Parts: sequence; structure tokens; C-alpha cells
Amino acid sequence: MLTLLKGRYAARLADSDADVQAVQSLRALVFRNAHADDRDPFDAECVHMLVEDRRSGTVVCCFRLLHLPSGAEIGRSYSAQFYELSALRAFDGPMVEMGRFCIHPDWSDADILRVAWGAMTAYVDAEGVEMLFGCSSFQGTEAREYLDAFALLRDRHLAPKRWLPRVKAPSVFRFARRLTGKPDLKAAQAKMPPLLRTYLLMGGWVSDHAVIDRDLGTLHVFTGLEIRSVPPARARLLRAVAG
Repeated sequence: MLTLLKGRYAARLADSDADVQAVQSLRALVFRNAHADDRDPFDAECVHMLVEDRRSGTVVCCFRLLHLPSGAEIGRSYSAQFYELSALRAFDGPMVEMGRFCIHPDWSDADILRVAWGAMTAYVDAEGVEMLFGCSSFQGTEAREYLDAFALLRDRHLAPKRWLPRVKAPSVFRFARRLTGKPDLKAAQAKMPPLLRTYLLMGGWVSDHAVIDRDLGTLHVFTGLEIRSVPPARARLLRAVAG
């Protein structure tokens, strides 16, 4: 079983019902303010990664992973509920959907994200994954709070046309069409979610629209990363953490 120990934190795959329940409890806290459960049928199809504080045993971060042999099975993914992903059916390598990524709201240590990505890197290498994808979420459902961030995504980070997701969800913000003008780069970076920022630093790309998800109270963009596109220096840093 994959286990990664780095300083105060340990990342590992869930191996019991209690682990999965701990993951679901953290997700409920982050995505639903602990007012409702956060579980769905995809939980049974996924493996779950936990990052724990080694001193207290607190689960401080989690995410789930759905392994697909190729893009031919992209319709099985959580993301396919919200995005029309037929273009990705042509991707012929192993893929993993990373979903429900969250960090405990009482914890702000940057090492948590580093350890999480180190664990993800170890998993990707072990399983021969060629594309990582998922939904990257902005808190809230008001697009006007993130216009600079969306303008930066439009200018620099849209998916290649051959993989571009199309609109499927009934409520979306088509930022690539609607926004004009240049973004304030400082404001854009300040509003960019940490998970998405990390994807982009590694060469990731996004859909040309955001889905307005009123169930979770978020705006999210489809995010893809072809592993071969990760800059070599960034890959070395990630593998140093993973090792």
C-alpha cells in the first residue's frame, strides 16, 4: 500500500471503512459545512487518499482517485456528469480522475499540499498514468468574484482544441466567450484555488466555461494534465517529495 511520510504529515491510501468515513466527514465539513453527508456512488468505485497529521491523527486533506484504462471509459467519470467529454475518448493511455480534493479549513500549512501532490506523483508513477483530470472548484457560485482569474484562464490555460470539453451542465459561465480585456495578474493569482494553481504550474489546462454547481456551492472548471507535459524541473521536485 502506498504510504508517504514527510515531516509532520503522512499520506496513505484508505484501507478500511473507518478511513472512508473519515474522508467523507472531512468532505462534508469542507463542501457542506458539516450540515449534510458528502457521499455518492463514486466512492465505491474509487480509491481514497488521506493526508494525516502524525501527531494527532487528524485527517487534514483527502482526495479520491478513479482509474480509467483509457479515454474510451471517460463517461464513467464524475466529471462526465457536468461536461461533454467525447473529445477525450480518443486519449489512448491510462487516466485518473482526482476528485473531492479538500484541505481541512483549520489547517493552512503549505506542506499539506506538497505531501498530497507527492502522494499523487507516487501513485501516477506506480500506475503508469498518462493523464490526470478532474474538476477544480472556486468557492461560491458568483462568477463576478473571480473575473480576473477566469480571464487569466482564458488567455493562458485553455485546453487544446483536440481535448476541449463542451457544455453539458444546465448552468454555466462561459468565461472564454463573455470576458473581454486583460486580467489583473495579481488579483487573478490571489483568487486562483491552490489545487488549480498547482495544476497550471505543471502545464495543466481547463475547459472554456465554468459549471455553476449549486449542490456544492461552487464554480468549477474541468482540468486536465498530460503527464508528459509536466516541466522536467517540476517533475523532479514532485518526485523528490514522492521519494
